[in-house]
Amino acid sequence: MRTVVTGGAGFIGSNLVDALLARGDSVTVVDNFASGKRENLNPAATLLEHDIREPFSVEADVIFHLAAQADVQTSMQRPEYDAAVNVVGTVNVLGAAPGAQVIFTSSGGAGYGECTEPATEQTPFLPLSPYGIAKKCGEEYLAGWNRIHRTQHVSLRFANVYGPRQDSGLEGGVVAIFLERLASGGETVIFGDGTQARDFVYVDDIVDSLLAAAGRAGGPYNVGTGRDTTVAGLHAACVRVAGVNREPRHEPARLGDVQRSVLDAHLIERELGWRPRVSLDDGLGRTWAWMKEQAA
Repeated sequence: MRTVVTGGAGFIGSNLVDALLARGDSVTVVDNFASGKRENLNPAATLLEHDIREPFSVEADVIFHLAAQADVQTSMQRPEYDAAVNVVGTVNVLGAAPGAQVIFTSSGGAGYGECTEPATEQTPFLPLSPYGIAKKCGEEYLAGWNRIHRTQHVSLRFANVYGPRQDSGLEGGVVAIFLERLASGGETVIFGDGTQARDFVYVDDIVDSLLAAAGRAGGPYNVGTGRDTTVAGLHAACVRVAGVNREPRHEPARLGDVQRSVLDAHLIERELGWRPRVSLDDGLGRTWAWMKEQAA
């Protein structure tokens, strides 16, 4: 297929680009390197250096839309910038290649708000940050385009993604942050008491969900493990995989952070045949091995 990956120099996007090229697709990466890295680019892909806040055009059968302002705290401080990238940018992607299917990467973690139990796709979207609000807007645009233009765009609601190439400079990359600090001997920090629970899903599983959605209709679909891990528990798991003995420092909880976020992913398993395959311990081990390889 002719595929386009917006944000293809980023964490998830670059892993997806590698998988698309490996199966023989042609790939165009659209990225302005606001957070993506040139070293993540696969040289077999075509680069269109562009800011999605401005209209553009491409030739494609499928556009995987991963370009985003993905930092919750940035969205709290600069909601107008977050909306420009995540809402206006999504509208521009929808107009970039008439006839192409758009696979939109939404956020279950930021979208559902507090989850007393694993959220299904019928759980009300009650975001506690502008980032989550913008992702909901993106979903509504895709659904509206499907009604108006009879398209088959699909929204995927991701849990907390981690794995190789994740940027420790973004607050959402808590696994990357913990492992990098442990590798460098730096101090690790937990905001709040550490009982906040998250659903951590490995990037290879996320890539598989994106591939499963291409050419299919339906959704939106949750993409997660259905299992909750506290931030304190995650820190302990990172300490084990790193082979160090270090206690974290605690700071006050941050505005916009939910206490519990876990996704029920049975719908995507039933309709698209996707399910997570990489356990947290295995995924942390793979991520740690990649970090050590990069440092060598």
